[in-house]
Amino acid sequence: MFETIFWLSFLFIIYTYFGYPILLVIVAKLWGKSIDKRSFTPNVTMIIAAYNEERIIRDKLKNALNMDYPKDKFEIIIVSDASTDGTDEIVKEFSDQRVRLKRMPERGGKTRAINAAVPEANGEIILFSDTRQMYDKNALREIMDNFNDPKVGGVSGELYLINSDGGNVGEGVGMYWKYEKLLRKKESQIYSTSGATGAIYAIRRELYQPIPDDTILDDVVIPMNIVLKGYRVIFEEQAMAYDKVASTAKQELTRKIRTLCGNYQAYFHKPKLFNPFKNRVFFQFISHKVFRLLVPFALILMLVLNIFLLSSLTYKILLILQILLYISAVMGHFVSKRSFIGRIFGIPYTFVVLNYAALAGFYRFITKSQQVTWKKADVNP
Repeated sequence: MFETIFWLSFLFIIYTYFGYPILLVIVAKLWGKSIDKRSFTPNVTMIIAAYNEERIIRDKLKNALNMDYPKDKFEIIIVSDASTDGTDEIVKEFSDQRVRLKRMPERGGKTRAINAAVPEANGEIILFSDTRQMYDKNALREIMDNFNDPKVGGVSGELYLINSDGGNVGEGVGMYWKYEKLLRKKESQIYSTSGATGAIYAIRRELYQPIPDDTILDDVVIPMNIVLKGYRVIFEEQAMAYDKVASTAKQELTRKIRTLCGNYQAYFHKPKLFNPFKNRVFFQFISHKVFRLLVPFALILMLVLNIFLLSSLTYKILLILQILLYISAVMGHFVSKRSFIGRIFGIPYTFVVLNYAALAGFYRFITKSQQVTWKKADVNP
């Protein structure tokens, strides 16, 4: 009995991280669906929810206004979530009529700000953005051209993570993000992704439906609402945004715990996602999103069961390998950040940190201890 559960757990982990990506590549190659991407310039409203962003909001607006897109078809709504610094005053400095400030009367979080802004948007396409990430000059055109296809309801851009200091977490997360983008690209080619990149994604305004104010991850719930309506949400790798990787484990852990807690919340509030007759990306959703949340439980199960299965050499070796994985992760925390060995140990370190984050996210979800309003990630712009 223990052996069966042990090997099922092992195969589950292998499938989640290796089997599913291989399967995606094969299916996308054989049965991928094309997108009718052509020049298309609809009216666009960019919505940026901001809280105390005086350090970066000016640069963000300059970056947005300088994108290559018809001026008469583009507007920006900055939703200030009751900012207490100079954010509002900086936005008011812009005389460009395309920039509008909407101030929330009290702090309520990003989702409430988005819900309040969408009804005031003039664009037929809504582009959601965070303040910290800067866009490539052609990013907006690359996204909009996909909406020429009437079956496309949402488009997610590509986030490039810049590792400025060579830190172990940065190296590992950078590799992990490349892996994640490969999955999204292949899922998009098959039919649709099961989420979007919060820093840069757009949807048809007619498909937007208000989401609960306590929603942690708008970039999961909004795209999946669109998928449930029968539209595709695709990944556009030519629409680029840029951000810096968090340089410490604490910063990255804070981000990841919040994200994974948000996933638990989204799936709990959207039971239709678990219905293969309602969710057209059910297989991708389960294999990519749900299984990833379950991996840390499988890791714990393997380690515990292995202790009771030491009667053969095979299980003794497997226990040693598991212990070495966790020792390597610990070493990854202490070795030199820029050394070759540090980069090698950074991989198991990041793997363990991210799976710990999944456990912590689950704990925060069941204890309802994750706050809705955001905190700064302390990543220097």
